[in-house]
Amino acid sequence: MHYDALVIGGGLAGCATACYLAEAGLSVALLERGEINRGASGQNAGSLHFQLEHRLIHHADALADELQHYVALTQVAIDHWRGIEAELESPLELAMHGGLMLAETDEDIGLLERKAAIEQAQGLEVTLLDAAQTQARAPYLSPAVRAALYCPHEGHCNPRLLTPAYARKAKRLGASIVTHCAVTETRRQGNRWRVRGALGSGEVCEWTSDVLVNAAGAWAMDLGRMANLHLPVFPVGLLMNVTERTALFIHHLIQHVGRRLSMKQVDDGNVLIGGGWSARLPQQHGQWLPGRPQVDMAALRANLRTALAVAPGIESLRVLRSWTGTTGITPDQLPLIGAVSRAPGYYVAAGGSGFTYGPTYARLLSELITRGEASHSLAPYSPDRFAHMNMFMG
Repeated sequence: MHYDALVIGGGLAGCATACYLAEAGLSVALLERGEINRGASGQNAGSLHFQLEHRLIHHADALADELQHYVALTQVAIDHWRGIEAELESPLELAMHGGLMLAETDEDIGLLERKAAIEQAQGLEVTLLDAAQTQARAPYLSPAVRAALYCPHEGHCNPRLLTPAYARKAKRLGASIVTHCAVTETRRQGNRWRVRGALGSGEVCEWTSDVLVNAAGAWAMDLGRMANLHLPVFPVGLLMNVTERTALFIHHLIQHVGRRLSMKQVDDGNVLIGGGWSARLPQQHGQWLPGRPQVDMAALRANLRTALAVAPGIESLRVLRSWTGTTGITPDQLPLIGAVSRAPGYYVAAGGSGFTYGPTYARLLSELITRGEASHSLAPYSPDRFAHMNMFMG
């Protein structure tokens, strides 16, 4: 069967891209090897962190050129999130009540000041608070917190609701969603892409399309190999934790400029704690495998100690559950969004802060596909910045 576009990957980027392409009038099929939203899109903690994250600001020298564009995209994403529940006609447990990036040491404060300068120069609304101002705004924080950078737009959304909402709208718009379909081959044939996949029933199916979108997340590199492409997206296992319910007392998304930490309290009263602590990916014969990473108990304890150090009020709360997910990162920490020039009709949407920016990545990519140009430049995130890795691939 032929479609205008085939999207491979049923996470947020894939479902949102399929939705926007269908909305633009293209015939679309989405192929997912398991169930929709079972990967990183449904396993993350749902943070909307529009401030530059710990992992980016600590590599600001190496990423100086890239960061001159990254924050500008944040403005687009903020506006997008403000209207996303109306757009999808679905409640998403979205809250954008502000976030605080914390500092405890002189070095931390220096990083905050540098970060603020980058963000404010690109128009992001952030305010540097001293210790007294931080305590007045967030009295639940430890007195050890000496400063914070406040962004009024940050918050959280329920990751179990967002991607399914996109999938439902894509189907309403006519997109075909095929689950339990393991793609086994992608190849260029003439001016079309030919894709073969094995269904859970054992049936082998084939599709053709003018456009192929690789939205396979942490496994985008594996899918790229089928098209004879090196796409540098590497799987990383991450840890999240959730406590029992308690009265609401944390009213911001909490991050730390010098430590790995992400913490917020949802409307039901549970406190979610994460921030980039590692989990152990399954492997066999030196190869990373799909499947749920294992909890690293040392990382779990360190994550909770970090949270307790800045929010001592959580000490009495019991941790109900710790879980893991697999996300994808690139060598420069920025996403791959756009066309692969040496493979006509091949597009990628993977890597980066895929939950916070996933809807916006998808919308801009769909504009690039359907109009030839996105309303906000995707040039800094183009897969072609790694074209030198494919110069010998034929």
